[in-house]
Amino acid sequence: MIPPFETTFAVPLSCEDCIKDVSSSLHQLDGIHKITPSLQTQTLSILGTASPSSIVAAIESTGRDAILRGSGKAESAAVCILETHCSTVREQVKGLIRMVQVAPKMTVVDMTLKGVKSGVYDVSVRERGDISQGAESTGGVWEEKVEGSKGRGIWGTISVGQSGVGSVFIDKPVQIWEMIGRAVVVSKRLEDGRVREKLEREDEEVFVGVVARSAGVWDNDKTVCSCSGKTVWEERREQVGKGML
Repeated sequence: MIPPFETTFAVPLSCEDCIKDVSSSLHQLDGIHKITPSLQTQTLSILGTASPSSIVAAIESTGRDAILRGSGKAESAAVCILETHCSTVREQVKGLIRMVQVAPKMTVVDMTLKGVKSGVYDVSVRERGDISQGAESTGGVWEEKVEGSKGRGIWGTISVGQSGVGSVFIDKPVQIWEMIGRAVVVSKRLEDGRVREKLEREDEEVFVGVVARSAGVWDNDKTVCSCSGKTVWEERREQVGKGML
């Protein structure tokens, strides 16, 4: 069973009716234990076991945007942006993985793919974080076999429908510090159902990213980017335009 964890989101809230609208949508999700809104800081703090991606979708269904600002305790969260290294693909960002360590030996993993071909995609953590040649330079699967069984680096699959969007929320017996700097590879299964063994740089159905630390709850109070002068919402629109989720 997944222990409850806290996430914070920046959400444009102008009045109490906004809070009621968003809260009503969120309470339709399974795993929402407590919602703490703030008109002053324009944030929502959510305690529960629902995936961050499902929370964002519920908020967006009310016509409002949402930016995840932090998850879990300090040093307990990570993120991985999945990209294709195929030179003929225009929009290279194809997915996002969020990770939150919720217990000493349990990390919840929220994986989403967007704008990809329908089918089943295999997910694995690799030995190295070298993506200079795409997935080809990431090495083998991390701890591929442990005592004769599937290792911790084999993270299962994501099913993508005709809409080109797919997501999965799982828990794995890993710690965040073990993941930082490693690559995650996502590859579409072959037509005969076999797992891709050769991960070529120019294969448009292979995506890769490096795991990096992300902010814990209340670790990120940024409202304006110090380097660009843009607000978080301007940054959000810009990244969405590039294919970010």
